Amino acid sequence: MIQESLSDKLLKCVFYLILVLFSIYCLIPFISVLASSFATEGEILKKGYTFFPKEFSLQAYKLIFEDNTIFRAYGVTTFVTLAGTTLSMIFTSAMAYAISVKSVKYRNKIAFFVYFTMLFHGGLVASYLLISKYLGMKDSIWVLIIPSMISAWNMFLLRNFFATIDESLAESAKMDGANDAYILFRIILPVSLPALATIGLFYALSYWNNWFSALLYINDPHKFPLQYLIQRIMNNLDYINQVSADVNIPNFVPPAITVRLATTIVTIGPIIFLYPFLQKYFVKGLMVGAVKG
Repeated sequence: MIQESLSDKLLKCVFYLILVLFSIYCLIPFISVLASSFATEGEILKKGYTFFPKEFSLQAYKLIFEDNTIFRAYGVTTFVTLAGTTLSMIFTSAMAYAISVKSVKYRNKIAFFVYFTMLFHGGLVASYLLISKYLGMKDSIWVLIIPSMISAWNMFLLRNFFATIDESLAESAKMDGANDAYILFRIILPVSLPALATIGLFYALSYWNNWFSALLYINDPHKFPLQYLIQRIMNNLDYINQVSADVNIPNFVPPAITVRLATTIVTIGPIIFLYPFLQKYFVKGLMVGAVKG
């Protein structure tokens, strides 16, 4: 075992110190938001954000969870995220593998048509007419999943990763009688966990934070996703602030700021728990799409 020199140890300590300071720098805003969400609106207006609220209050959270609407929205968003991520990974992996195999005919032309969609888009009106009128998915839960099921960018990243896998793995499996589906799901995907974890995280974050699709296509309140419901709550609070300013109701302070802070905690909470499970793959997955040396 090679013994580290004093300069190497000092350099390692400096790196660890920088990482610790950067972690604290990232945690301070989150802790401030979390603590301030339990403060009263009056204290926030007078003293600003705080780490230790003097007047503890659950008013913002009571306003958010006053009925089962938020829990229903959580269920919709959870279903959309899980189902959407699963379907997206299946179809993205299948397409990426197909155009990464050199023996597939017209694979370059197919890749060009996919790449073309990254450069040119029909626009919002064309997309709305296609999805709502011709595909008939308006006010359906699947409208939050199917139009976003394949991302061209994620597909190309995964295609580049598949291209770095040794072709002898697939060739030896074909000699033993395996078909392409077996090769993809039993050989290629198990050795691509870092790439799959990274792309899957991208998809999950996209589905979890999607609210614009609900704004366009969802009218049924029972199908509102969490992010869109939170946005409606925030718009209603803005309206209450305007009314209270015009009417000038004594001793009434709308909990606008604290509700914003509480909604931040409510919306980002569950998705944070994905990171510990994907952390061991995420570092390797950051090299997705890199050129093999």
